[in-house]
Amino acid sequence: MIYEVNGEQRKNLSSMFASMDSTIILSALQGHMGRVWVDDLENPTAAQVTVGIFVFYAGNPSSKGAEELLYNLPDFTLAIVETDEWKSLIEEVHNGRFEKFQRYQFIKNLEHLDIRYMEELSNAVPKGYELVKIDATIAKNSSLHKLSEDFISQFDSIADFIDRGIGFAVLKNGKVVCGATSFSIYDEGIEIEIATHPEYRRKGLARITAAALIKECLERGLYPSWDGANIESVKLAQKLGYRLKGSYDTYFIDK
Repeated sequence: MIYEVNGEQRKNLSSMFASMDSTIILSALQGHMGRVWVDDLENPTAAQVTVGIFVFYAGNPSSKGAEELLYNLPDFTLAIVETDEWKSLIEEVHNGRFEKFQRYQFIKNLEHLDIRYMEELSNAVPKGYELVKIDATIAKNSSLHKLSEDFISQFDSIADFIDRGIGFAVLKNGKVVCGATSFSIYDEGIEIEIATHPEYRRKGLARITAAALIKECLERGLYPSWDGANIESVKLAQKLGYRLKGSYDTYFIDK
């Protein structure tokens, strides 16, 4: 059996996930969003954090509930674990249904991000484009959601995103062609989600939009966490001032 936990019970799992460097985990354990399961409510030895398609496991992979936790997945999953034992269990349980690849972490240090540089970048909007903060009207624009389903999907509603989230978009003739938002939130900051329409790439729009979002975070005293899905994301992050910490294994699982 596995059990879902809420409230203070989530915070009690912090030590189990302490060595995993992810703000998405914090967003769930701090109670902002996502769902959390354990193998035992009284004395948990294995736990699962799910926020959107991101799923994290920690604790003892030999626990009786570990395998059941590994079946407790959304239809499409990016599963992240830290130990070789968890990796072996994932590869055994989901044999033939996973793809293993690398994602990229960055050092979390506010001193690496220069607010004046972010302002300079965000002001360099090409002629014919418009940079706007995402309000309720933009959040309802279908072109925003076509770029990425994850711009606001972790929030309870558009109103909840406007209340608790942050986002900027670049418009071209009223259409959202690039966006950068808070995929998730935690006490000290956000995790960035960014996407650009294929027809409008290589115009610097992602850098402009991300800089606007980072500047807003810095002004609010929040940390804008960046986690790279590919080398292009790494290069963009480094242009903004982030410093690469390293890569880590991620499992795409097609349930």
